[in-house]
Amino acid sequence: MSGKKPKKTTAKKKNKSVDVRKSMETVDTSVDAVERLFFPEAGTVSTTDDASQRVENQPLPAAMAKKPVDQKSQAEWAYERIILYIQKFEEGLDGDHEVVMGFVGGGVGSMHVQGMGFFAPDLVTFYGVDEGGTKTQMVQHVSQLNVTLKATIKQNKEADATRIGFLLEKELENKKST
Repeated sequence: MSGKKPKKTTAKKKNKSVDVRKSMETVDTSVDAVERLFFPEAGTVSTTDDASQRVENQPLPAAMAKKPVDQKSQAEWAYERIILYIQKFEEGLDGDHEVVMGFVGGGVGSMHVQGMGFFAPDLVTFYGVDEGGTKTQMVQHVSQLNVTLKATIKQNKEADATRIGFLLEKELENKKST
């Protein structure tokens, strides 16, 4: 080829216009299509040496990879990925700290997360208590989902730190195996 881009040509296919030039630039194999279903795009850039240990650079757990991404609702997919982020965050905490979530808007502040759920196709919900110990539930549409994970001193100084991420993953595995 001479290095010139092909002239934009359209072809009719079942009453739809198709950009022939675009289809010439991308060759998609069946393997590519299957990989997109089971291995979503993800990545991370970091100024530290731990980038390879970040959630985005880890394979999906088996329970999560069983169902292709295109068969999950936005809520289910967001719920599953938040679980991964919580787990990875908790791995870096010592025995005196637990994870809390901060939320944007609504004046909720931070919540000590005790549970999480989703309602397909588009809602994710968090259950817990706020800084003052008041029972709290946050329901968010996936398009508005913004959470901050923070470490805080554990609520019960006598007990082991609660690790909600691992409880959530266990529930996810149980749900996928039934």
